[in-house]
Amino acid sequence: MAGSDEPAVLIVEDEPDLADLYSAWLAEKCTVRTAYNGSQALDAIDQHADIVLLDRRMPGLSGDTVLDTIRERGLDCRVAMVTAVEPDFDIVEMGFDDYLVKPVSKRDLTDTVDQLLLRSAYDEQLQEFFALASKKAILDKQKTEAQLRASEDYARLEDRLAVLRSDIDDTMARLSDRNAYDRACRDISR
Repeated sequence: MAGSDEPAVLIVEDEPDLADLYSAWLAEKCTVRTAYNGSQALDAIDQHADIVLLDRRMPGLSGDTVLDTIRERGLDCRVAMVTAVEPDFDIVEMGFDDYLVKPVSKRDLTDTVDQLLLRSAYDEQLQEFFALASKKAILDKQKTEAQLRASEDYARLEDRLAVLRSDIDDTMARLSDRNAYDRACRDISR
């Protein structure tokens, strides 16, 4: 996620009134930038974007092409397609994180942004947890029990792992409370 306190959202929508509406809905809790076509989107997207809300059907560069370019650049952002294009089997291979079919309500849009931010936080927590768990496993294998007990660094490592376990559990619980996440889990288990 971007370094500022507020998440950075890029809205890519070729209908200016709709883009501006989405921007107004999110402005209270996000830093919002707007691109009105695919070319502007590619110029605006950078490593500071946390979330991209992307229309699929735009003149010139389509949202699908913009999405492919975002993934090719290796940008670490979440992408939600926000489009009038009904989903079809072609979405299976697409690299987006969520898909909203227009018309979209303020609640649907803000809930989607919240959900994507939670997923990003969960990913970051898991990455840190596994990196630290790996270090702990190495030390557990290489050091004696007495050496481990005597190390302040090891104690801090164990404390941080305990905090991360709790944070991961809390984030997972928040993700599980979301209707969209529950539907996705049910769909996956079918």
